[in-house]
Amino acid sequence: MPGTDDPAALARIDAFFAPPSAAAGHGNVTPHEMSAPFPYREFDLSVIDTYPLASRASKARREHFARPSAAGVTVAALVDSLPDMLAGADFKSAVHAVAAAKRDDAGIVWGLGAHVIKTGLGPVLIDLMERGFVSAIATNGAAVIHDFEVALVGATSEDVDAALRPGRFGMAEETGRLLNAAINEGVRDGLGIGQSIGRFLAAAAPPFAAISVVASAARLKIPLTVHVALGTDVIHMHPNASGAALGEGSLRDFRYFVSNVARLERGVYLNCGSAVVLPEVFLKAVALARNQGAAMAELTTINLDFIRSYRAQTNVVSRPTMVSGRGYSIIGHHEIMIPLLAAAVIELDQRLR
Repeated sequence: MPGTDDPAALARIDAFFAPPSAAAGHGNVTPHEMSAPFPYREFDLSVIDTYPLASRASKARREHFARPSAAGVTVAALVDSLPDMLAGADFKSAVHAVAAAKRDDAGIVWGLGAHVIKTGLGPVLIDLMERGFVSAIATNGAAVIHDFEVALVGATSEDVDAALRPGRFGMAEETGRLLNAAINEGVRDGLGIGQSIGRFLAAAAPPFAAISVVASAARLKIPLTVHVALGTDVIHMHPNASGAALGEGSLRDFRYFVSNVARLERGVYLNCGSAVVLPEVFLKAVALARNQGAAMAELTTINLDFIRSYRAQTNVVSRPTMVSGRGYSIIGHHEIMIPLLAAAVIELDQRLR
């Protein structure tokens, strides 16, 4: 390396720190650097094209902004005050779609994951069922387990962390014995899993049947189907679990579900709290319905969950509504969003009468 007394080295250093030549117009750029494909050259901003701000098509406009709510407003007024953009606009559209489907008798099918039941939303859903906002229900295996325990003892959802280490997780005696027996006997008699459990609860009349979604569906004659993944539910760990009954009953329920989905012309499907099983089942139901000529035009799909997941977004919100209809993804906790949605559609329905 040349020393500091090297004349050539000193000349190069002086040239580097010298002020830029006005004629060059490129700052501290040597001729060698100027010949490089990507030199250090500042982009000239003095000639950019601009336009008047008011001429731009802006996505956020004052007429779409939220409005402050006064004390004592109704739920409908609160929803109306939300901003008409993004999730605010989607939530309003979802409310109007559900209310319109009820008014037009177009069908409203709810897909319910287990978290919806164990967060205490059964009474809200039952109220919607009694008011005509539920045409059919699809659930997974865990959802009916929680609902069954609520019907029996008014409580559900064990502490898995505490129960797993001593080997007590999923070992509630009545849950395993009675629920498997109900399924085995019902499927033997030609019923689906949902019908089987509903029949058992109707006959047993447990003390908390009034807040059971399954018992209420049986009482109101609303079809309820159960879509099971073998090995995923605690009742599968009990000795009287029958793979034959679970498989046959779940397949029968799938075929019932396809018939329900096929009737959703201008109707609504809501997927609440199921990230995998119900979105997959719904997509296959749509495929079968359209295979047999059911256009399901103007279908509205709504995914309501506390996270955005791939299958729900793709198989519920996007794919079924690509040709006709509209899909909405509403992110929020079930224990907040479902009661808010329920109150909003009830008030809108009353306002439109």
